Formats: sequence, C-alpha cells, structure tokens
Amino acid sequence: MDRLTIGAFARACGLTPKALRLYDELGLLRPAEVDPYSGYRFYAAEQLDRARLVAHLRRIGLPLARIRLLCELAPALAAAELGAYWDGVLADTAARQDLVTLLLDHLTEGTGMSTTLGLRYAARTDRGLVRARNEDTAYADGALLAVADGFGGPEAAGAAVEALRRFDAAAVGPGDLLNALAEAVREGVDGTPDRTGTTLTALLLAGSRLALVHIGDSRAYLLRDGELFQITHDHTLVQAMVDQGRITADEAASHPQRAMLLRALTGPGTEARPDLSLHAARPGDRYLLCSDGLSTTVPQAALHTALSTIADPEQAVQQLIALANRAGGPDNIACAVADVVAAG
Repeated sequence: MDRLTIGAFARACGLTPKALRLYDELGLLRPAEVDPYSGYRFYAAEQLDRARLVAHLRRIGLPLARIRLLCELAPALAAAELGAYWDGVLADTAARQDLVTLLLDHLTEGTGMSTTLGLRYAARTDRGLVRARNEDTAYADGALLAVADGFGGPEAAGAAVEALRRFDAAAVGPGDLLNALAEAVREGVDGTPDRTGTTLTALLLAGSRLALVHIGDSRAYLLRDGELFQITHDHTLVQAMVDQGRITADEAASHPQRAMLLRALTGPGTEARPDLSLHAARPGDRYLLCSDGLSTTVPQAALHTALSTIADPEQAVQQLIALANRAGGPDNIACAVADVVAAG
C-alpha cells in the first residue's frame, strides 16, 4: 500500500503538518503508519477524503470535538449535525448584527450623523361580514405599529398590543432591545384566559431602525421604491409544507388547513417565541401590517395598487378593509399603515 509523507499528505488535503500532528494526538486523524525509530508519520491515500472533510469543517469554524463526533456519524446524521451547527452560527451572527446596528445608532445620537425619523400612521379593525365578533386588534402611533389576530376571545390580542404600548425602549440598553421586546410581549399575555391566544406582528421605531416582532400568520409588508415585499414568514402548517416542497404556494392558498398555526402567543407558560429582527428605516418607506383577514382575501397585486396610489395612510387603511369586505369579508380584518418620515 502506498504511503504519503506527512508533508505530501498535508499538501494534498489542505492541512498543515502541525495540524496533522495535533489531530493525531487528539485521535481525530491517526496516521496509517509511524516509523518506530524516527517517529515519522505516514498516511494512506485512502485517508485523504476524511482529511479534506476535517479541513473544510475547520475552515467554517466547527470545534474539534464536534468534528470528531460528526466524522463518526453516518452521512445523513452527519449532514443533520452540520446543519444544526450552521443554524446556530447564523442565529448568533444575526444577533450580533442586530447588536452592532443598535450600538451604531446609539453612538451616533447627538453627533449630527443620525437622522430623526417618525411615522405617519393609521390603524383600524373591522369585524368583516361573516364573524359574529371582532377578535383582532390594530394600533399605531408615532413609534409603534401593531396588529394581532386573537382566537378564543380578544383578550390575548389586546394584551399583546398593550404590552408593546407600555414598552419603554429608552429604558433598555441597545443590546437588550429585541430580547426585552419579546419578554414584554410574553409577560403581557401571561394573564390571559386559558385556550385563548393571538398572532402578533409589530414594528417599533428605535433610532433609524425598526424592530420587528412577529409570530403567527399576521404579516408585515414593505413598499420601497415602488416594490412591495413581504418581510415576515407565516408560522403555519401550509407554509411549512411549502418550505419543504410538499405543496406549491397556489395549493397552500386553498388548502383545508391553511389557517392552522404552528406558532402563536398563548396564555401562561407559553414557550413560543416571536421572530425578532431589525430593519433599516428610510424616509419614503411605507409599511403595511395586517391580519390574515386581509392577506388571504386580497391579492398582493391589489395591496400594492392601494398602497402605491393612496397617499394618506387613513384612506389607504379604509380602502384595504373595503377590498377585504368586497371579497366576502370571511374573517376579522386588522390593518395598519405607516409612512416613514423625517421628523421635525
């Protein structure tokens, strides 16, 4: 059997001789043969695949202990382990990015580098044409936009939005803003009755950023430079099936379980956590937050037309609700529209 010297093996696999000696000591990559007199290490060509895998895993930052575990797993399990690691890396990177963004805003306050922003806003709810009562909540002011779609009663929706109304962003350090928002919302619904719950989608203006809190199937849209984007991801069974490639988006729209939620805010002890993110706020941007009573009955093209042609937020909200009722109004409708403006 052909043997490669440690130098030749290192060049072939992309690892250094120093790294190979370390991996030998750790039992991660043993040489095929060690000269009993000189102690010189030799490797077999069949070891190159494992060595190259180790080299790639080290380049992406996988710890050595986790590499050892992954290398002993069957391919499918190894892939799952690597995916779980990378999901954690992405989550950590996103959290660090959010923190950097908040700290930049904090450091530029009062230096003339930051732009003071505000919101022109309107918010309304409507019972629709079919439901006996209205369990949706919508709220807007100069710094907060929120919609919540309650179930089992309106208490949870009202409590979630009220928790955000009471939230004092100025009293929270920049690095703690998103976590503090999530905790405020969770604590807000803790006192609501059993078997009640709510979705929640909210935007809180913090400096030149908008903190987004989202759980459930209410949605947030951004109209920027004439284009309309959905900036939230539905936490529903059918959306998960679309993500997995099991059904198409068109099939999801008529699926009998399209309203089944995978995540929502419920009563005491709820473990569901909202999605949290930061978005750059630009003067001229327009945001729409709405419950599924609007998004499932009015096509996105019609939403785009109303938002891009009606300048006044109040009139835009009225028109959107009218469109939902014109389409049959099968559900309660919560709708909030806000324009980002330079304050002062």
